[in-house]
Amino acid sequence: MNLLAWIVLGLLAGAIAKAIYPGYQPGGILATLLLGIVGAFIGGTLFNVLQTGSLAIVSTSLSIPGLIIAVIGALIAIWLWGLMSRRRRIY
Repeated sequence: MNLLAWIVLGLLAGAIAKAIYPGYQPGGILATLLLGIVGAFIGGTLFNVLQTGSLAIVSTSLSIPGLIIAVIGALIAIWLWGLMSRRRRIY
């Protein structure tokens, strides 16, 4: 899949995931794009592991099932980003 298709898929998946995920997520269009692209790789890799049983870093295709998998991966990426960027209190 070429770079432009990854960008389009990442933007769509990131925007849908940010709309689905509850609460406030900081970041603008660039953060949405990056989380969507990372989500496409996370979703594609998890789908590949479940389908074939082998670990390979792959992205999903630019299709409706690929978009659904990318949105699931983007939701996971947003959740992980929230865990890493959470501010902690110092007592």
